[in-house]
Amino acid sequence: MNEKLLQYLWNFKIFKSFDFKDVEGNDLEILDFGRWNFDSGPDFLFAKLKTNDLVIAGNIELHVKSSDWIFHKHSGNPEFENIIAHVVFIHDVEIEEFKNKNIPTLELKDYIDENMLSKYETLLQETQFIPCEKIFNPNHFPLNFHEERLLKKLDEKSIEIEESLKRHQNNYEAILFHQLAYAFGLKVNALIFKQLAENIDYKIFSKIRQNQTQLEALLFGICGWIDQQNDEQSQIWKREFEFLKVKYQLPNFYIHPKFSKLRPPNFPTIRLSQLASLYHQNQNLFSKLINAKNTDEIHQIFSKVKASEYWNNRFNFGKISSVNNEKSLTKDFVDLILINAVLPLKYTYHKNIDENIPDEILTLYQSIPPEKNTIIDQWKTLKVNPKSALETQSLLFHHRHFCEKKECLRCGIGIRLMNI
Repeated sequence: MNEKLLQYLWNFKIFKSFDFKDVEGNDLEILDFGRWNFDSGPDFLFAKLKTNDLVIAGNIELHVKSSDWIFHKHSGNPEFENIIAHVVFIHDVEIEEFKNKNIPTLELKDYIDENMLSKYETLLQETQFIPCEKIFNPNHFPLNFHEERLLKKLDEKSIEIEESLKRHQNNYEAILFHQLAYAFGLKVNALIFKQLAENIDYKIFSKIRQNQTQLEALLFGICGWIDQQNDEQSQIWKREFEFLKVKYQLPNFYIHPKFSKLRPPNFPTIRLSQLASLYHQNQNLFSKLINAKNTDEIHQIFSKVKASEYWNNRFNFGKISSVNNEKSLTKDFVDLILINAVLPLKYTYHKNIDENIPDEILTLYQSIPPEKNTIIDQWKTLKVNPKSALETQSLLFHHRHFCEKKECLRCGIGIRLMNI
């Protein structure tokens, strides 16, 4: 037993009997179980009970043991002054102030079904992909939370974006650059690429965007890749980087993207060259992406993006590859950029000025094919087959916030499983 479960049982009134008696043997009729409080203070507010022919209104505090009142140092806290009952799973000690004020203590141990406790303990102990994996069946418990979960994920992401906007003088174009860098880095280099972008003054990046060679020189130079290269193009990038350092008084900082665990097309060299190409080709990138009405329009913006010619027969500096082709963006990669960068920023930008933006964003996610990753593969083994990015994003959010944390009592599936 823990407090979270005890609060859940109290809130949903899941007891074998409601003929409650307090620890003194007095009848205790609960007229109103109260409103579950998720902020500081008593667990349930505005409750009402009847005892000794008196009807009392106020708040109720729940604990696993009576002694938790003492351990939690509630005595003397003004937030807990209007307590009308102390509800516990086990009454292990007399609380003197309750006795003096005639505040009843209700012990719930004998009113709770042991099967309920057993089910909950089993869920907490499981170390599977999701706690209820052995008893979960999507045919019996359809997942109807996808839109809600995705909107919560977007709100969570929106808070991060708004914090970034505060740090960067509300410059949405700079934040787009940071978000795109994060997405281009994929899982391995996402944070490293974002750090790179955040350490570049976006005004400088924007000034040189008409010159793709300078864009690449800036990105490659910060990564420290061109110092030791002797081929002609690397020497050009090196000269341009030295010129930019002097002209814009760039600070001496370097980052080190990772190559391990990546397929060659995802090497940071290729992805940064493509990022430079995207900005070189689109002088009004922010407005184009923010005002796009469908995913086809957005895909068109990325359709001609490719790494510079130097990379046609290379994936890394100084190494000629037997593969010789243009390194363009694939549709799957652009979809990831949409999911992880463009649509969250679009949602944040419009949410306070367009009441229809949630529906528009949900529609855009619904038009994108489902993602492919290990978490989604695990859901598929449970016969959950997402049909769009809306559903995969929802499943990723649900797994991270509910399943990994074993928040079964906040999950509609967990609640239903507990009650069968």
